[in-house]
Amino acid sequence: MRNKSTNFGNQLLNYLIMKRILFILSLLISSVLFAQDSFSEDDAKQVIDTFFKGFHKGDTIQMKSVILGNIATQTVFASKDGSNRIVDSMMDGFIKAIGSRPETDKWEERLLDYNVQIDGNLAHVWTPYEFWLNDKFSHCGANAFTLAKTDEGWKIVHLIDSRRRSSCKQE
Repeated sequence: MRNKSTNFGNQLLNYLIMKRILFILSLLISSVLFAQDSFSEDDAKQVIDTFFKGFHKGDTIQMKSVILGNIATQTVFASKDGSNRIVDSMMDGFIKAIGSRPETDKWEERLLDYNVQIDGNLAHVWTPYEFWLNDKFSHCGANAFTLAKTDEGWKIVHLIDSRRRSSCKQE
């Protein structure tokens, strides 16, 4: 009789230990999976901030680190005659302009806010801005960045911006 109760006690103890180990493992696995898939507003802001840190320094390598190749870019504005314009271009041209600007030129884009929306592997970041050239106000508008999760991390996959000189705070 004694052997049966000892075996039962050992089996119960083993069962409880195994149950606890499985519980801890499932918590660890779910936290790792959640950490890999989570992308927060702060993460999105960091991608945009990295882009603009490179922009301000003229560091095209830093800018490219958060861009998915030669993406399409667009600018919307009203021309002098009042007609609405959309200019399509590619990021490589913009990167080339940043890399070849005179060192004496200071380009500063001051982001006024961040509005971040995230759904799974897609994010959108809206950033109203003021643009200053050599410490003089030039124009204002908003940037609309589309970000996507890639195997290399989150990257900017599209950029469209607006530009205007009227209705800016600096007027």
